[in-house]
Amino acid sequence: MSGHRWAARAAAGAAAVALTVTGGALAQADDDIDTLPAGEIAERARDALLDARSLHLSARGSVGATGEEGSVDLTLDREGNCAGGVDMGDDGSVEIVKRGDDVWLKPDAAFWMNHVPIGGSTFDKILDGRYMKAGADDPRMLEVTEFCDLDTFRELMTDNAGDADFDGLTKGARTEVNGAPTVPVTRAEGGERLTAYVAAEGTPYPVRITVRGGDEEGTVDFSGFDRPVPTATPSADETVDITALLGRSVKPV
Repeated sequence: MSGHRWAARAAAGAAAVALTVTGGALAQADDDIDTLPAGEIAERARDALLDARSLHLSARGSVGATGEEGSVDLTLDREGNCAGGVDMGDDGSVEIVKRGDDVWLKPDAAFWMNHVPIGGSTFDKILDGRYMKAGADDPRMLEVTEFCDLDTFRELMTDNAGDADFDGLTKGARTEVNGAPTVPVTRAEGGERLTAYVAAEGTPYPVRITVRGGDEEGTVDFSGFDRPVPTATPSADETVDITALLGRSVKPV
């Protein structure tokens, strides 16, 4: 799904530039973080994000030369639980719930029409507003189950750690993001500008990352650190087993 790809690539790109591993410790609550050099702020922000057990991620923007628009809104944790959805604009949207060994997806009619042109309308009618349910280890669900795991994003940051250059980072003046004070740390290179807004009070979490210029443009907001993923899952009456669904007729209707 393009929404999955956009969120993963935006988070990975931001991690590679602004939140690189250099082996430092977390900032303490009494640190005046905006007195620190840009590189040290970025280091502490990255360590704080890696230390989170769960978080809420809200990403929106475009990816690639085609300018595909997408948004992602998910609460996820290191155990692979998640709840939220992906919105691809005119291409449709999908609600996602993953809990333990099970995953539920509810694509809308636009998704079926654009991504499953042969038979998609049939599947949409069979589901009739319900979720399709599968095991988290179902090969057809791997893209979703990997995306729902906070460890996937932690691995993206770790894998891209060697690409960053602290010499290119600059620090801006304090500014508010969602009503909270932050310190922006920016890198501009090759027409692309990436900025991490780091919490200026308490634990220095990166609360927003923006990507401007180049092929990818968008905003990734992080919040709800260490708050649990909602435990509610769709009931049996709200679900259709994916094997039973795919065993139905796929003739266009």
